[in-house]
Amino acid sequence: MTLDVSVIATSSLGDRSYLASDGRVAIVVDPQRDIDRVLYLAGAKGVRITHVVETHIHNDYVSGGLELARITGAQYLVAAADTVEFDRTPAADGDTVPVSDTMRLRVIGTPGHTFHHLSYALDEATDGGWTAAGVFTGGSLLFGTTGRTDLLGQQYAHELAHHQYASARKLADLLPDGAQVWPTHGFGSFCSASQADAPESTIGREKDANPVLRLAADQFVTETLAGLDAYPAYYAHMGVANAAGPAPVDLTPVARADADELRRRIAAGEWVVDLRHRKAYAASHLAGTVSLGLDGPMSTWLGWLIDWGVPITFLAQTPEQVADAQRELVRIGIDRPAAQATGEPEQWTADPSQLRELAVADFGALAAAQAGKTPAGLPEPQVVLDVRMTNEWKAGHVDGAVHVPLPDVPKRLADIPAGTVWVHCGSGYRATAAASLLANAGRDVVLIDDSYGRAEEAGVRMAPTA
Repeated sequence: MTLDVSVIATSSLGDRSYLASDGRVAIVVDPQRDIDRVLYLAGAKGVRITHVVETHIHNDYVSGGLELARITGAQYLVAAADTVEFDRTPAADGDTVPVSDTMRLRVIGTPGHTFHHLSYALDEATDGGWTAAGVFTGGSLLFGTTGRTDLLGQQYAHELAHHQYASARKLADLLPDGAQVWPTHGFGSFCSASQADAPESTIGREKDANPVLRLAADQFVTETLAGLDAYPAYYAHMGVANAAGPAPVDLTPVARADADELRRRIAAGEWVVDLRHRKAYAASHLAGTVSLGLDGPMSTWLGWLIDWGVPITFLAQTPEQVADAQRELVRIGIDRPAAQATGEPEQWTADPSQLRELAVADFGALAAAQAGKTPAGLPEPQVVLDVRMTNEWKAGHVDGAVHVPLPDVPKRLADIPAGTVWVHCGSGYRATAAASLLANAGRDVVLIDDSYGRAEEAGVRMAPTA
């Protein structure tokens, strides 16, 4: 392939955008809102962006497509059938979009993830005419799975699952086995019905590996719908923002907060988020704060946990970490944090009594406690709280554990039985967030900072599997 296709990954949201070029002009597919990354890449490659295309009105992030097209003067292709509040070049199934002498797009209607979803085949000129180099599939055909079909409402999930099945088959029939598959979702995104099973793929590989191309329609629909778990609450705001036309982002530095302002914000019940790694948070943190480190999908969990529109203040070691957090939040439509402070916890309060620690254990310690031998220095676990998602819980869990998925913790604190809580997740990241919320509610809590995959081998007593 003489065309160059570059991936612009947004790992925190599990998405990919793409820049495809022939060395002179370029197409951008499904750009995130922080378009400076795209403009930098185009500049580095010395190419001019002439077309920006959306596979669908996104539900998991705010698009940068409208602003990127405005800045570059590119055509902005959005499905003709989608109702939007801005000017666009309407695209529909069967359209051919000439880009250059060596590159063109073919629009393929692939409903399923949404009703008006489009895929775009990228063709390159050859001596024999045009050859399909690959296809940008958005939330249609993913690596080893498909995009989920319930984001427009549970009432449409079954119908859209049937559309998804037909669309995947349509792509497999239209395109050669060697054509690359370039999806937007599937790399940890909650828009995916399940998680990606490969770093790259082709139509031929998907025919061999993807259930949508191996199962009968009814079986695919049944299995897909049965496997769907909850998705972030903030998704409710993304489609609305994208249909209205997102405003440009403002990534200028956030106002600094001193110790008095931090105290007032915490006292008012605002979200003050500590972006440091959970080990640093456990060692020392400001009472009343919530741990969501930048080493994990901070924006996904924060956007899911908060009441939309509440003020958010960031605490971090460096201004660069705050800037990274800002960038993550604008991608989901949270435009301006209220305030920020950097440094160490001792600098964030004039009252040392406001500094807290989190007790930390591993699954070996939990196994010992189950055997009546709680390690010295740790309180006995009276409640074991599992904050993983429902599908994770169903696949196996600690015997006697209480299950409250992390997104439900703020509203279900009263449902968690009395006593000292030992809390775990799959890795420690979500458990630390939950532990901070519990501690803020006055609960005695121990963080199990360990991989759930180690629990059984560490001797933890597991619930019998069905």
